Amino acid sequence: MSSISVQVETPSGSPITVGSNQPLLLIGGPCALESEEIARTVAGKMVEICARLGISYVFKASFDKANRTSLDSYRGPGLEAGLATLAAIRKELAVPVISDIHDISQAEAAGEVLDIIQIPAFLCRQTDLLVAAAKTGKPVNVKKGQFVSPWDMKNAVDKIRGIGGNKTMLVERGASFGYNNLVVDMRSLPVMRSFGCPVIFDATHSVQLPGGAGGTSSGQREFIEPLTKAALAAGIDGLFMEIHPEPKKALCDGPNSIPLDEVEQLLTKLVRVREAVL
Repeated sequence: MSSISVQVETPSGSPITVGSNQPLLLIGGPCALESEEIARTVAGKMVEICARLGISYVFKASFDKANRTSLDSYRGPGLEAGLATLAAIRKELAVPVISDIHDISQAEAAGEVLDIIQIPAFLCRQTDLLVAAAKTGKPVNVKKGQFVSPWDMKNAVDKIRGIGGNKTMLVERGASFGYNNLVVDMRSLPVMRSFGCPVIFDATHSVQLPGGAGGTSSGQREFIEPLTKAALAAGIDGLFMEIHPEPKKALCDGPNSIPLDEVEQLLTKLVRVREAVL
């Protein structure tokens, strides 16, 4: 496989390159935008940590989580307010930002603010959404659906490339076999990388137990570290992590989020694993 890379523009003017022989990428932040205070706290701390560890960092938070378990589940502040918060954090901290879009009507506005546009796992086969994201000209981070084989993700990549998009990253977040559980097949990582795309491992959604708490999802945070070490040993290009100051109080995905005060210790170990692989 030839060298694989995607370049991400940043507010500082110095692009991030994700891929072969490049610094590890971390996409991290709260599952959803809860408040500007929490978002700034996480983003500010992670900028400092990643700078110390030599990790490229992109702040992540969803302005709308349209695929929650229950009608009553918290979704976020919505498109307009959410993008305003992300734009403010991007400017104040000079950090690139990413969020999900769920509908083609959101693509243009999102493309004016976000540095990377993310396609949720449940929507990875939605042709019009993939095309709309690619037309913004921004890198597109596509999460592999829990119901999709790794080799079938080539179809998503081809849809983006078919309209001239050449900046695609793919995310592994586990496969569903029902019964509120996900299983990670590490073979999927080199398979998806063979399409010429950087591959990201979703460390926290991979330990999610979808609908495992009845009206909400649960999770097994204790398995984040071993699964992530295995993914890094398999040769991935980046990590996706949900990070929260107080996961027990998080409005979504708290059980599988990493506490903010524990993340540096974990990342320090993970950087060593990747260095050994490279």
